[in-house]
Amino acid sequence: MNKIDFLKRIGLFILGLFIMSVGIAMIKFAELGVTPISSIPNVFSIKTTDISLGKFIIIWNILLIIGQILILRKNFKIYQLIQVPISFLFGYFTDLGLYFISNFRIDSYLQSLIFLIIGILILSLGISITVVADVILNSGEAFVKVISEKKDLDFGKVKIGFDTSCVILSVILSLIFFGSIEGTREGTILSALLTGSIVNIILKHINDPLLSILNIKK
Repeated sequence: MNKIDFLKRIGLFILGLFIMSVGIAMIKFAELGVTPISSIPNVFSIKTTDISLGKFIIIWNILLIIGQILILRKNFKIYQLIQVPISFLFGYFTDLGLYFISNFRIDSYLQSLIFLIIGILILSLGISITVVADVILNSGEAFVKVISEKKDLDFGKVKIGFDTSCVILSVILSLIFFGSIEGTREGTILSALLTGSIVNIILKHINDPLLSILNIKK
């Protein structure tokens, strides 16, 4: 890959990251739950309101990077530390997305559901663009990949197990903090069920055209 193509891919990845964060912000704003991987930082952001969701997402992602280092030890490649600035960007973009939509009002469950679906669609688009960029995984996906390769397990199955574990832990934390389930609702389940399928559909339509428009070689 030449330098120009690499820079184009980095730019495409950052664009996808921004779109993903807007999707997460919209899902959060719908107040029907968040994505599985965001469920743990979301509970902490509800508990500690003076620290934003984006900042807790940064902390969570850094912990996942540390987890990769502890698992891989000497096999952890230095270039993978690029996940650190990506984590900060992702958290900042999420807070920015929440700021942009903070003036909207939701007055009914139907409106919340519409916001949720739109958020899932936007999130899926962002994920699809980062996949097309094909430069590096975000810390959540990278953590899953490390476990799947270390234990010689199917990535998809480990991903399902990881997402499920995040939701279960967020529920446990919520019960400890509030005595009830907060921040993890039907939107979390819908996000888990729909996002992967939508990403696959979007990828079929944007992969080749996007690379062609940007004149990026496969």
